[in-house]
Amino acid sequence: MNAVIYARYSSDNQREESIEGQLRECKEYADQNGITVVRTYIDRALSAKTDSRPQFQQMIHDSATHTFEAVLVWKLDRFSRNRYDSAHYKRILKNNRVHVVSVTEPISNTPEGIMLESLLEGMAEYYSAELAEKVSRGHKENALKAKFNGGPVPLGYRIDSEHHYQIDPATAPVVQEAFQRYAAGESIRSIIESLNARGIRNSRGNPFTKNSFQTLLKKRRYLGEYHYKDTVIPDAIPAIIDPDCFDAVQRRCEIHRQAPAHNKADVHYLLTTKLFCGKCGTMMAGESGRSHTGTVHCYYKCGTRKRSGKEACSLKPVRKEPLEQFVVQTALEKVLNDRVIDLLADKLLEYQSKENTRLPVLQVELKEVKRRIDNLVAAIEQGILTPSTKARMEELEQQREALETSILQEQIEKPPITREQILFWFDQFRHGDPADIAFQEKVIDCFVNSIYLFDDRIVVNFNYQEGGRPVSLEEVLSSFLDGNGAPQKGRTFVLPFLLHFPPSGAASPFALRRSGSARRASQAKQYATGIFFLTPSSGSAPQRGEHCLVIAFLLLHFPPFFGGAVFQAKQHAKG
Repeated sequence: MNAVIYARYSSDNQREESIEGQLRECKEYADQNGITVVRTYIDRALSAKTDSRPQFQQMIHDSATHTFEAVLVWKLDRFSRNRYDSAHYKRILKNNRVHVVSVTEPISNTPEGIMLESLLEGMAEYYSAELAEKVSRGHKENALKAKFNGGPVPLGYRIDSEHHYQIDPATAPVVQEAFQRYAAGESIRSIIESLNARGIRNSRGNPFTKNSFQTLLKKRRYLGEYHYKDTVIPDAIPAIIDPDCFDAVQRRCEIHRQAPAHNKADVHYLLTTKLFCGKCGTMMAGESGRSHTGTVHCYYKCGTRKRSGKEACSLKPVRKEPLEQFVVQTALEKVLNDRVIDLLADKLLEYQSKENTRLPVLQVELKEVKRRIDNLVAAIEQGILTPSTKARMEELEQQREALETSILQEQIEKPPITREQILFWFDQFRHGDPADIAFQEKVIDCFVNSIYLFDDRIVVNFNYQEGGRPVSLEEVLSSFLDGNGAPQKGRTFVLPFLLHFPPSGAASPFALRRSGSARRASQAKQYATGIFFLTPSSGSAPQRGEHCLVIAFLLLHFPPFFGGAVFQAKQHAKG
């Protein structure tokens, strides 16, 4: 019988040695009962009260492959301390013809055994609930004594040796200054910029942001109140802010909170997490603005500029709708045609076969061992039986068992993807509606790797692309204009989509040279990154009026479908 081992320890006074002990006893049990262990699943420092355990979920998923018949656990509480979860997942395993075995709690399948198993699971759930209650009780006692219960220490305070709050003379004046300046009418942005410029940090040691500053202004702890869940103890800790100042701040916060939203719409920015500032490398975020005609326009804005102002980053915002629509349509044109899909399917299958070279070898070896066993059995049937024949048969049987175990492990860890699955995945995009936001988001998530915005150009990195031409943003805006306003005059962006691949066997007329920033960026990584320059191989500098290519080189690994190198290029007129 084939089985897997599941081991787990939580953070309640258990360590890595606990895992080693569980594995040792499970393996001893397997050896004593003729069970072949094909894989182990281990969750470290995770509670069994919840089913949010990665390796546990992977084990449940793998049970559907029918490559093992049992799950060995040290005790039933390693599987789950929640009776509902235990019954739910045991039902799934049972449907997949897999049962759970506790190696230290031998339980039969009789009615008495079922009752004993329920009793043990109930005791495990009781222990878990009792432990949680003890921790909660300890926190409650700390709260009644106004003691620190863990977490970041609020700015302006320090914790003494007896876990009580004390005023920190170094940071308390910063809190008082923040409250007083805001109560006097100064804007949050102005106060944040001032504090950050002086090197002052929040309670987590980070520069102030609008959110962290607003959180600071709302903390009633600065009035001397101690809060824990529903427990509020006034005058339990030293106060930093007087009530009049605190109330003035809260009134101003309430006024801003209730300010008209100017018909603010729920806008979905599709390029979030994909669009980056080419100047500072920060992720760009969406925001809206109102023109002189009262029309609302949506843009993408550099995160650094949004948080710290234009002095921190000078990159200007870019229109949302034309950029998103152009990226989606270009991605679909580049990938969703029969020739490209067939090419990608071939490459992906080839890549998969190269990635898992061990499985075919193991299968060939198993076939050869079985052939030798069959030959030996035929010899024994003909009366050829000697001590050496018996020893050889035992040796071949051990080899067969070891190879079958190795093959099962490979099949569990790396289930193969078929050509039909790949083609089906691509075909889903052919039937999508390009006007549907959900479909646009899916296209961008699957095919677009990253976008870098500069003052004079935009570099779009796709997960797959070939061919292309330079396209200006003026052309993009005119093609996808939606009536929400014209772009600013005097600003022209170039979206580069040229690729350079010399013919097979031909020498490239260009030499690839990396910029200094690219070399520095690659030093701490295991892959090449940054901006590359493609210049004539002869080494001569381009003459005035001639063209050279600027290339961004990106190594991609987009599991489970994409991998390889993508070249993005832009053609410039020198001079």
